[in-house]
Amino acid sequence: MIDQRPVRRVQANDRAPTTYDEWPASIPAVRHLLREGWELPAGVTLLVGENGSGKSTLVEAVAMAFGLSAEGGTGFGRHETHTSESPLHQWLTLTRGVGAARWGFFLRAETMHGYYTYLAGGAAGPHDPDFHALSHGESFLEILRSRFDSPGLYCLDEPEAALSFSAQMALVGTLHDLATEGGQVLCATHSPLLAALPGAHLLEVGAWGVRETAYDDLDLVRHWRDYLAEPMRYLRHVL
Repeated sequence: MIDQRPVRRVQANDRAPTTYDEWPASIPAVRHLLREGWELPAGVTLLVGENGSGKSTLVEAVAMAFGLSAEGGTGFGRHETHTSESPLHQWLTLTRGVGAARWGFFLRAETMHGYYTYLAGGAAGPHDPDFHALSHGESFLEILRSRFDSPGLYCLDEPEAALSFSAQMALVGTLHDLATEGGQVLCATHSPLLAALPGAHLLEVGAWGVRETAYDDLDLVRHWRDYLAEPMRYLRHVL
């Protein structure tokens, strides 16, 4: 059977540093990737971890190494408001599946406003709405409806930031449909709702680097369960 994953493996190339003292190689998750490489499975892979653990850095690097715009969107257009990406993408080589789709989309919560401005400047499709006229959540849902509809690589960086509970449920449905239709998804998230997606490959990122885990073993899930059961157990430390 032919392996048609858009990205089969991610690994360091000869431009990668051999010491890990400087950022971003100093981040344990990045160091783990550079040392051991990363087999990217079919379907949905979710990166979960604390702020600063390297989730977004990893997603950004894979997206850019694939050829997607650093500030979100596809590989067909380039827009830039402020250069902030790490050099990690330059240190990586992606092994692609034979005959795999080359379509991809990078949804990056913190820079989507700039992407909408880029579209408004003449790059929008004939059926696109005025994204700036929509609420933050509505615009995200419209991007999901109009761009997440074919096999390819989809990189998402904390997409839940703009989404309500019901909108996150819609996102779960979109990711499930993408995986069913042959799409490959890499997503950094803080959402226990997204992490519960059946069949998702869960990777927890932290001081140990990157490790596979199960939903019930995620610190994220444990903390939310405990907080919802007894909020003051947590709030008494900050109030």
